[in-house]
Amino acid sequence: MVSGLTDDSLAEKLIDLALQRGAEAAEVLQSRSRSQPVFFEANRLKQLETSAALGTALRLWVNGRPGLAVAYGNVDPDPIVDKALAISALNDPETIDLVGGLNRHYPDMGHGVPVEQLIAWGEGMIDRIRSAYPDVICGVDVECDIETTRILNTQGLDCRYSDATLSSYLSADWVRGDDFLSVGDGQTQRDSLDGDALASQVLQRLAWAEQSAAVETGRMPVIFTAKAADMVWGTLQSALSGKRVVERSSPWSSALGEQMTSPRITLWQDPEAGPFSCPFDDEGTPTQRLVFIEQGVVTLFYCDRTVGRRLGGGSTGNGFRPGLGSYPTPSLYNMLVQPGTQSLAELVARVDNGILVDQILGGGAGISGDFSVNVDLGYRIYRGELVGRVKDTMVAGNVYTALKDNVELGCDADWNGSCYTPSVLLDGLSITSS
Repeated sequence: MVSGLTDDSLAEKLIDLALQRGAEAAEVLQSRSRSQPVFFEANRLKQLETSAALGTALRLWVNGRPGLAVAYGNVDPDPIVDKALAISALNDPETIDLVGGLNRHYPDMGHGVPVEQLIAWGEGMIDRIRSAYPDVICGVDVECDIETTRILNTQGLDCRYSDATLSSYLSADWVRGDDFLSVGDGQTQRDSLDGDALASQVLQRLAWAEQSAAVETGRMPVIFTAKAADMVWGTLQSALSGKRVVERSSPWSSALGEQMTSPRITLWQDPEAGPFSCPFDDEGTPTQRLVFIEQGVVTLFYCDRTVGRRLGGGSTGNGFRPGLGSYPTPSLYNMLVQPGTQSLAELVARVDNGILVDQILGGGAGISGDFSVNVDLGYRIYRGELVGRVKDTMVAGNVYTALKDNVELGCDADWNGSCYTPSVLLDGLSITSS
């Protein structure tokens, strides 16, 4: 341990030491975070925590061979450089492509809140649920995370920004004889959480589930709520990856400029939208607003610097690391789906016989688009109305096929993780129910 070494001086010491030891180029990515979660269990406050972490990743090149080493905490730079040098000797040479010439401290995004406010939000949500359903057992996680990201390299790049996000997850367990129902929903925002809105969503699901309903096996329309629809869009995210295009593993590798989905679908990213915005990627390339699908036409694939160079268009600002110990790869930081004009109630009213899916079990569809998922929480739609909760039901189909025709999007778009999506009505999916 090196006493008195600040975060910034560690990054600069690593760069200097790497050059002294023979590296021709080097880059440091640092992430400093402080988390303050509050946990409620069985309707009561259970635990308060505060944690802080500093992670530092050094990437260097010797004779074009990359090496990567990661350390956590305030550490001696020598072992980190030694490890990166040792790893570089095992790798093949590659093109060194670093962002240069940009030195900027971006404005902070979001604000932290005191723990008393986190507790008040949690208590307020539980009180709302319990006042309507006294027998329900609630759990709540409310958290404030503040993270500072800095990237520094030998080409003169030095950028940083701080990001404060507030998140909560509310669960409600309802036991009625042999019937067990678990409803949950989450929210991630900047500056303030809307506990009333989150509680209202859970209360609505509980009300819909007061009655049970059977559904027959067959093909029928399915509505995925905003909470469940990211399963659909996750497949398109994979298909739009420039890395998959280079590998020819995307079914859309030759689809640029082609109509691949219903014209109702427009999909984009926005570096200034929502709680998952960010000003630059993990290579230091500035992020930008980009449209990937416009009215069903594939217009762009997202890339990091390596993939962008191979595709000939350069980086789109989407070079992110799955973790500090990983190399950059094409990834989306947020994804937005253009909402439609109909409310969820209006979508339901369009369906004569089908189901509404709100929670699923399983990983959903892969790059092939094929999926078969268990419905964890779903409801029967009969003659345009929700008539009760369904059990022991599976939904199967293919994402690409389902998104071709007869797609309807709701106007109820909301953030589900890093995806801003409305409810979506898909026709002709396969329903299996016992």
